[in-house]
Amino acid sequence: MTLIIDRRTMIGAGLALAASQTAIARPARRTTSFPKGFLWGAATAGHQIEGNNVNSDTWLLENVKPTIYSERSGDATNSFELWPEDLDLLKKSGLNTYRFSLEWSRIEPEANMFSIAMLDHYKAIIAGCHKRGITPFVTFNHFTTPRWFAELGAWTNADSASLFARFCDRAARHIASDIGYASTLNEPNLAAVLRNVLPPQLIAGMRPVIAQMNDAARRATGSERFVAGNSIGADVDEAATRNMIAAHHAGRAAIKAIRGTLPVGVTLSMLDDQAVGSNSIRDHIRASTYGPWLEAAQGDDFLGVQNYDRSVWDDKGKVIPKNVGGDHNASGQPVYADSLANAVRYAHSIAGVPIIVTEHGVDTGDDAVRSRLIPAALRELRKAMAEGIPVKGYIHWSLLDNFEWVSGFKPRYGLISVDRKTFSRTPKSSLAVLGAIAHANSI
Repeated sequence: MTLIIDRRTMIGAGLALAASQTAIARPARRTTSFPKGFLWGAATAGHQIEGNNVNSDTWLLENVKPTIYSERSGDATNSFELWPEDLDLLKKSGLNTYRFSLEWSRIEPEANMFSIAMLDHYKAIIAGCHKRGITPFVTFNHFTTPRWFAELGAWTNADSASLFARFCDRAARHIASDIGYASTLNEPNLAAVLRNVLPPQLIAGMRPVIAQMNDAARRATGSERFVAGNSIGADVDEAATRNMIAAHHAGRAAIKAIRGTLPVGVTLSMLDDQAVGSNSIRDHIRASTYGPWLEAAQGDDFLGVQNYDRSVWDDKGKVIPKNVGGDHNASGQPVYADSLANAVRYAHSIAGVPIIVTEHGVDTGDDAVRSRLIPAALRELRKAMAEGIPVKGYIHWSLLDNFEWVSGFKPRYGLISVDRKTFSRTPKSSLAVLGAIAHANSI
């Protein structure tokens, strides 16, 4: 998720030429169908939907004072109990893939102490997917980490890669035989993305509060230093990035050692970065934000691309669009139809591996915007595929309206709304739109 402040946005465009009936020089027909076996899905993340993830670093940060979190996750959408209903709704819609995450802090609540009961819980979800004909796409770490890991400095710790590999090994031994696809880390480059796109004054204003929050967590745990695995809002230096890249490689190797045929990759936060004017800094931004990770992904089975927005760069910095017509998201930012396809094109040009869209969506209370976004973005994505880019699937963020980190429950990314008190699920029209496309395997 999928995260924070509003980091998601996109959409609009077209496709489909009819062949002429002339016997001579018939123009090529542009196909609107997707390849057989294409993944059509929706995504969630453990902490955002399960509820009561009390051993995680994020749960602690939500509950200390001061905190940058506007709300506490609490019961979230109660999907720890209601996952069968969520899978039923996904299946009924026509989708064939469910991307969800393992909660490291549930499986390994204390260092090197693994819960068989929690591993069995996720194994049951995987079995539930197969029972419904759904491909399980499992993320081994979606931002949150155990408290004990944060007390050791999280990804700033030199041992973090081996600690993560140990977790991947233990989890893979229990569940890897039945997974369809696996990703190691979710958006490990997000801190770099936010550092580039958020207003400098906002970052400057957040830093002291984040420092005070982390210090409160340090005192609450009695640790020397507390660093959240969820690096949003934090400064992630080159050493931490190197550790996370090492963790991805070590985690991938650990999973592959258990089941070598399982496709494993990493998912990245990627904007559609556009250059304007002379001497645009766009290429520098790309190199610093994605470069190390796109290189790291070159040995993977696939790369997960997660796109929500476009950024335009001139020679001085980010250009803020003004008076743009069409749809806008909940933050008032324009929604761009070609954003996803352009991000996919760039990602593949560097990584050179198959692409799976592992997140794409829009924060909006007007579901008609989402219903327009989905087909428009998919038309553009199909054009990129016609150019030869191997895209294996499209997974929308999110299946449910859920806990969106520091923004709490206010954002609305879901294909399904959730009543906060009763946990009743109500599918939105956009779920039917995506489901119909998935059922037809065509746009």
